[in-house]
Amino acid sequence: MKDLHPIAKRIHNITPEPVILTLSDGTVGTFQFSWTEFFQQEFQAEGTRKEDDAAYRLISTEDYTEIMVGRQPSASDGWEMIGTIESAEPVAEDA
Repeated sequence: MKDLHPIAKRIHNITPEPVILTLSDGTVGTFQFSWTEFFQQEFQAEGTRKEDDAAYRLISTEDYTEIMVGRQPSASDGWEMIGTIESAEPVAEDA
């Protein structure tokens, strides 16, 4: 089996602690995931972002090369894809 996506693996290992994600458009936010899971190479996660009142979902692309981010505004039933993740870091202890 191929290796797991390194960013997905990092998010999974940091959770349940908050994770700082940098998205492909340069957006940086602090995310708190309620769950993360792998099914073989496929990655999924769901949580919230400290900076707003929306739900977020992470999923791997079909070829497992990127982790995409979807956002569901609080007053909506639908999801919108907002980009991919460029990096994931733990929140600093003193933050």
